[in-house]
Amino acid sequence: MIHAFPCGTPALDFVGTLRARRNDEPTEKLASVADLDAWCVESGLLDGAPASDAGDLRHAVELREAIYALVRARLLDRPLPAEAVGTVNRYAAHPPLTPVLTEAGWSRVGSAAQVLSQLAREAVEIVGGDAAALLRECGRPECTQVYLDHSRGRRREWCSMATCGSRMKAAAYRARRRAGVDA
Repeated sequence: MIHAFPCGTPALDFVGTLRARRNDEPTEKLASVADLDAWCVESGLLDGAPASDAGDLRHAVELREAIYALVRARLLDRPLPAEAVGTVNRYAAHPPLTPVLTEAGWSRVGSAAQVLSQLAREAVEIVGGDAAALLRECGRPECTQVYLDHSRGRRREWCSMATCGSRMKAAAYRARRRAGVDA
């Protein structure tokens, strides 16, 4: 797997394909059409690569940034940016993925454009619904993953305990050890 899915929802995991946004050089995880195809499969939205093209990749990045702008506005309790609202609504208006029943169960079929529609629809539901109150950004300064905090007490601090959480706890432990040695 080349992509990470710590956020618990495809739309927010999709936003996380641009890692460490505040760094001088963020890490782009959708650098190629192959990366987009891999994300579509690894996310579980499609069983097979949608054979994306360069236009699909441009659209994916455009949608990702619009979703992030909306999420960021909610996190900062600011009005939703009109351009981002228009972009997300435009993608949400396209046909979504098609569920199909097979002998093995069910799956979804569709194109990259349909994947983007599915993500836009999910973003509309998150940003425009009650889930917006659960939006959080990872507490690790180098990370900018956003997620829905479904934890008891709504005190989740990190996008994932396996990555950012363990790094932050290890850093805090080392700092306490150094403080103890210095004392």
